[in-house]
Amino acid sequence: MTPRAKRRLYLREAVIALALARLAVRFLPPAHVFRWADRPMKRICRFAADEADWVAWAIGHAVTLPRMNAPCLPQALAAHAMLRHRGIPSRLCVGVARNGEEVMAHAWAEANESTVVGGEEANRFTRLATFGGAT
Repeated sequence: MTPRAKRRLYLREAVIALALARLAVRFLPPAHVFRWADRPMKRICRFAADEADWVAWAIGHAVTLPRMNAPCLPQALAAHAMLRHRGIPSRLCVGVARNGEEVMAHAWAEANESTVVGGEEANRFTRLATFGGAT
């Protein structure tokens, strides 16, 4: 597969995953969404290390497309789904931080001991929950 075809394939999958994640966050109860994210993996592929970089690239580019702006939780859910689809162990993390009187929340996805999506801000937040097992 050529790099251009691979980029197109990943970007297409990211757009679909983001759209589904946005719908899930909007219309499903949070317990259902997080139960889905915490389900056990069916298979593990140990030789797909560069796939996490492709997933991060695809999600990062998909959110810049018109009508695809998505907050951190749908982005993390989409990345988590794409990684698990490839057999890459990943986890969805949710954290909070206080900014004066305001309490903020953030979600990010981790795989291979690094943050795939949402890592720029993850260090400011205290991790409350992790879904999806160890990486």
